[in-house]
Amino acid sequence: MHEERRLGKQDGSKREGDIWRALGLMSGTSLDGIDVAVIETDGCYDVRHGFTATYPYSDAFREQLKAALKDAGQIRAPGERPGRLHMLEQYLTELHAEAIGHYLTDHHIPIDSIDIIGFHGQTVLHRPDAGLTVQLGDGELLARLTGRDVVFDMRAADVAAGGQGAPLVPVYHRAAVARVEDRPIAIVNIGGVANVTWIGREGSLMAFDTGPGNAMLDDWMAAHRGVAHDEGGACAAEGIISEDLVTLYLKNHYFTAPAPKSLDRNAFGLDLVRSLSVEDGAATLTALAAAGIAKAREHFPEPAALWVVCGGGRKNKTLMSMIAERVENAVVPAEAVGLDGDGLEAEAWAYLAVRSALGLPLTFPGTTGVLKPMTGGKLVRGAGS
Repeated sequence: MHEERRLGKQDGSKREGDIWRALGLMSGTSLDGIDVAVIETDGCYDVRHGFTATYPYSDAFREQLKAALKDAGQIRAPGERPGRLHMLEQYLTELHAEAIGHYLTDHHIPIDSIDIIGFHGQTVLHRPDAGLTVQLGDGELLARLTGRDVVFDMRAADVAAGGQGAPLVPVYHRAAVARVEDRPIAIVNIGGVANVTWIGREGSLMAFDTGPGNAMLDDWMAAHRGVAHDEGGACAAEGIISEDLVTLYLKNHYFTAPAPKSLDRNAFGLDLVRSLSVEDGAATLTALAAAGIAKAREHFPEPAALWVVCGGGRKNKTLMSMIAERVENAVVPAEAVGLDGDGLEAEAWAYLAVRSALGLPLTFPGTTGVLKPMTGGKLVRGAGS
């Protein structure tokens, strides 16, 4: 494993080598709700997992967020909140505070035992080519509501330095699988967008978005069946894949572009599959997600011996089968290596908050394309900290 030099916490009670109790909040591009997790960590390789939980968005709020994605297209600077975005940001932050309250009560954790909160917020725009990445979430408001230190806006510094601003989770993936012997190992997270972290034999990192994850399929199912997702991949299992359309999607320049690279949730549209039946469309979009993940191999320095899948996509049996067929190596859900496939990204945001407070790098040339390892995030002090 690579040694990491600590730069020291900006100020506060924690010292080098101390174990932090950190709470992480994640609301992904699938727009399904808020994941909450608590871990204890030194910000390097010492990670002790706690409880994770998900607090779903209401259908009405999910629709508001989808509508807000259109307003986000008007953003020209990181701090702008046109249209309904300002109101949604406040409400979204209040929902996160409410989720924290429920979580701590449910698991009998006193809030004053939490050293720091890592707050991802809700991505509504990701255009690193234009120097923009926008996550709704008011860190100052969350610090006031909880009384705890909050780190938020963790992507912006990387984008400002010329990086992709995503994915940020790879450094946590490396810590989380430190005891897994298989190397190289690929950790795939399938949310609205799918991303992969490749970890080499000596801990080297490569990471990038592989292509569409659940978002296109979720939008397809919502439009045609009025449901949030294809439960277990049942609809796709009844359909026939249009290999010609998958090939057409894969001709997009994104798939051949060198890594690191990242995608906006709405980078790909449904126009190509509109003439298909519901089942065939679901099968084709599922195959597209699997094919994008398999094409990631073309960018790896050497093949992965094991593929570990986390995020909501691992519950889609049809998708998991399609991935296994295409990568031709062992494909297992996160739980098979002792990880929480639902809570991993929330855990990552807790871990990243500690690293941010310590001044440690969050992103690297191999993960976001930034020229040198970068820390990031904005720290807001809570009144009770």
